[in-house]
Amino acid sequence: MLKRRRKSGRPSRLKGTTIARLIPNMITVASTCAGLTGVRYALEARWEFAVAAILVAAILDALDGRMARLLRATSDFGAQLDSLSDFVAFGVSPALIVWLWGLSELGGPGWGIALFFAVCCGLRLARFNSRLDKLPPYAYNYFQGIPAPAGAAIGLLPLTLGFVLGDAALIPPWAAGLWMVGVALLMVSEVPTFSFKKFKLAPRWILPFMVIVGIFAAGLASAPWETLTIAGVAYLATIPVSLQSYARLRREADRLQAEVDPEKAEVRENGETDGETPTEGASLHTLRGQ
Repeated sequence: MLKRRRKSGRPSRLKGTTIARLIPNMITVASTCAGLTGVRYALEARWEFAVAAILVAAILDALDGRMARLLRATSDFGAQLDSLSDFVAFGVSPALIVWLWGLSELGGPGWGIALFFAVCCGLRLARFNSRLDKLPPYAYNYFQGIPAPAGAAIGLLPLTLGFVLGDAALIPPWAAGLWMVGVALLMVSEVPTFSFKKFKLAPRWILPFMVIVGIFAAGLASAPWETLTIAGVAYLATIPVSLQSYARLRREADRLQAEVDPEKAEVRENGETDGETPTEGASLHTLRGQ
């Protein structure tokens, strides 16, 4: 019997995912590799390269979500992969780097601090995932606690400060341990912190902002560790401002709610809640940028 010919002369297209849609996940995998490479450098006592690897991971983490939205390649798989990558690159890797650098001198307590930091990062990411899309409207410009990449960068400040001073060994291990515990607690705290992704600038502030970006880039090129230390301290200085801003927005939201539903407002004044807990400023369609 003669085989039936196709009605059309065109060959059938292969079903699958285009490479372009895989680019965000490729960036996420690269972020994981950068974080683990930082551990390798720490094992070789190349501390500056170890810290730089974590910073590269943070940059890649900031890019993958934006690429996913730009290419319209967001997916549940990518979101879960991003969370796992963040735990490795910003929880496990910084904890091991600081432990190899100095916490190991503290013995068991030093290892406990490293474990505490990594566990807090994992808990923060799990909380982020479980509370996604449950934000009140006024809270979408805020994170709950400091995000994982910022937590990793700030947790490594004792090392960068040591680079500034000329010798990382000048920072006592116990001081670095206390710092790591404080940063870990900030990650799992309820403290609202700014999510700068959705900030809008008035036209008159665009030029000054670009000048600041240029100064920051020049600082990274000429004095990277001094610049990063100042940037970390400046970020911490924004936390009191974010607390005040969040409280003001929440009071305004409660006032508007009282005008619409007085009975509900009275319940809130009595200390009861309706089960809606403000959470962090995440995108509505992706978990990236935690």
